[in-house]
Amino acid sequence: MELTQFVIPLFVALEVALILLLYRYVLRDWIIAKWEEKMDEEGWLILKLEPVIDEIEDRMHDKLQGFQDSFFGSVGAMTKRAQNLDPMKNVRKAAKDNDWTSLLVEYAANKAGLGGVLGNISQEKPQKETQPSPIQGIKGLK
Repeated sequence: MELTQFVIPLFVALEVALILLLYRYVLRDWIIAKWEEKMDEEGWLILKLEPVIDEIEDRMHDKLQGFQDSFFGSVGAMTKRAQNLDPMKNVRKAAKDNDWTSLLVEYAANKAGLGGVLGNISQEKPQKETQPSPIQGIKGLK
């Protein structure tokens, strides 16, 4: 048997033991002291994480803004639909216009539960065209 068969494994074992002893008694205490110094510094973690915090804030602001826009848009649309479904709307309009026949019909329809079925009963006047034709303004085409 050669001497190298015993020396090399013994040398490796001593190196491993030396590294473990250095870590246990020297390096660990040094690492703990450095981290305690960093913990004592005011705001060091905020400085390191500031880009992440800003990105999260921007994303949340965009998402909340989108939610707010969609929420208030849908509330406005629902309010408009609800106003159109109000069965007393046509009764109020007929009373305001002094149209007693429509008022009686709307009142009877509301009592029978047909207020939304009848729709708007009113005599609408056809609107006159107020804009002149564009052809009339061209010379030579009269």
